[in-house]
Amino acid sequence: MTEERIHRAVAEDGTPIVGSVHGTGPALVLVHGAVADGGSEWAELLPHLTDRFTCYVPSLRGRGRSGDHPDHSRQARLQDVVAFVRSIGGPVGLVGVSGGGMLVLGAAARLPGLTAVVAREPVLYEVLDDDLRAEFERATDHMAEAVDQGRRTEAVQPFLALVGNDEEMAALSEDPEALEAASRYLEADIAEFREGFDGSGPSPTDPAVLASVAAPVLLLRGPQTALRWFSDSVDTAAEHLPDATVREIPGTGHLGHLLYPERDAAEILAFVEAAHQPA
Repeated sequence: MTEERIHRAVAEDGTPIVGSVHGTGPALVLVHGAVADGGSEWAELLPHLTDRFTCYVPSLRGRGRSGDHPDHSRQARLQDVVAFVRSIGGPVGLVGVSGGGMLVLGAAARLPGLTAVVAREPVLYEVLDDDLRAEFERATDHMAEAVDQGRRTEAVQPFLALVGNDEEMAALSEDPEALEAASRYLEADIAEFREGFDGSGPSPTDPAVLASVAAPVLLLRGPQTALRWFSDSVDTAAEHLPDATVREIPGTGHLGHLLYPERDAAEILAFVEAAHQPA
C-alpha cells in the first residue's frame, strides 16, 4: 500500500493549510475553486499529470484537512496560496480554476521565480456586470436559506446551474457523489461569494496587480461556457498580463476539467514543460 504524502503550510494569520502530494517531477501546485476542495476539484485531472510532475493539491481554509478561520476574504485565501507555495521551496508552477484561477493570478504577483501559471477561466470580479451580480446574489441567498433548512445538496444547485452548461449539469445530476462533494463547504462558499460580490477590499486581479506578474501565464477557456463573465475575465486578464497566452479547449465549458480532463491536461503539460526548457 502506497503511503499517503501530505504537505503542510501555515498562512500569515496562522491558519494551517494542508494538501496531498502526488507523482514525481517538477513541483506543480493546483488550486481549487468554489464548491470544492483540492481532492474533489482535481481528482479527474491528476492522473494525467502525475507521471511528469509532483502535484501539490492544497485545500484552502475551511476545506479538506486545512484549518479554518473567520476571515474567508479573497486576500486571506490569497495568503493561503502564497504561504503554501513558499513552503515548498524551489521552482514551482501554479494551476487554478475559476476562483482558484483568480487566486493563482494574484499569488503570481507575490511569488517571484514561478516557472509558469495556468488559469482556467479565472474569476475577475472587476468585469462582473450588475445584472449578473444581482443574479448571483439571489442564488447565494437561496443557498443560505436551503443550508439553514438542512437541504445541502439542493442548496448548491442554483450556483452550479449558473456556472455550468446543459451537458455539465446533466453529468452532475447523474452523479450524487459529485453533488454531495460540492455541498460540503457551503458555509465557506457563502461567505466567500458575499465578500466577492460586495466588491470591498483589495482584489487579487486588480489591473496593476496583473501587470506585475513576471511568470508566463496560460489562460484556458471553453467555447461552451455558459456565462459571458468567464470569457470577459479571460480577455481582461490577457490584456493586463505582460506575458499571457490564451488557448481555447474545444468542446468544453467552465467545468470542462471535470468532464474532459485529458484536454486540459494536454494544454497544461505542453505549456508548463515548455517553461522548464532552457532558453
